[in-house]
Amino acid sequence: QVQLVESGGGLVQAGGSLRLSCAASRTIFSINAMGWYRQAPGKQRELVARITSGGSGGSTNYAESVKGRFTISRDNAKNTVYLQMNSLKPEDTAVYYCNAEADIMRYWGKGTLVTVSS
Repeated sequence: QVQLVESGGGLVQAGGSLRLSCAASRTIFSINAMGWYRQAPGKQRELVARITSGGSGGSTNYAESVKGRFTISRDNAKNTVYLQMNSLKPEDTAVYYCNAEADIMRYWGKGTLVTVSS
């Protein structure tokens, strides 16, 4: 099993930045991939960014809506994955969830709320 704890959400003005953190309960080397998803009120949960556990920092992919603004990264020593969010827009407002793909299972954190005011 993997427990995930997110932090870093909050209220920010449009154009601002936030960094989300996701701490995993075990080494992320043993996790195939980790990602950030978000769910806005009345909408389905969607992938924001994902990073694999491969060498050279792993491979990443992003939703089109956040490309060039968000960056996912990982710190293997801290078993933590980050989501740096720049140039935030009101439409980025959502609950952001950390996800881990391991042991043919998907694990989720409880989420952290990001609110972007216009």
